[in-house]
Amino acid sequence: MDRTSRITPQLDLVGLVVSDMAASLAFYRRLGLDVPDPAGNAPHVEATLPGGLRIAWDTEDVVRSFDPGWTRPAGGHRIELAFRCGTPGDVDAVYEELVAAGYRGHLKPWDAVWGQRYAVVLDPDGSGVSLFADAGPDSATGAGPDPATDAA
Repeated sequence: MDRTSRITPQLDLVGLVVSDMAASLAFYRRLGLDVPDPAGNAPHVEATLPGGLRIAWDTEDVVRSFDPGWTRPAGGHRIELAFRCGTPGDVDAVYEELVAAGYRGHLKPWDAVWGQRYAVVLDPDGSGVSLFADAGPDSATGAGPDPATDAA
């Protein structure tokens, strides 16, 4: 198939497998996603983001219903979502709000060498959720976080 006739799939949905649907939806609502309030204890929930990309949450039981051999990944998280904040101060504020609400901070906000204010919190299933904003030309220190002291 030559380049001009190549089929190009479009990314349409990011799916998250969750162990506690209510806890996961509460976390992502706190981040500002317009997540529908499911009737009862829905095992599958979807939301359409601005721009049309969809995000879906499925319980582990739903995934096992069509993939019986599925097992929860061991070790670190397998996916990380990144949320752009308006300003570097917003990164700090959202991080502090989430940690104060009981969510686990992974990397406290820092000025990254690539020119962004950056932080990472963990969702209820332990997946990393990055918070970032353009830091401006004078704010990048080049010093990354110290995992031994920067995790909350």
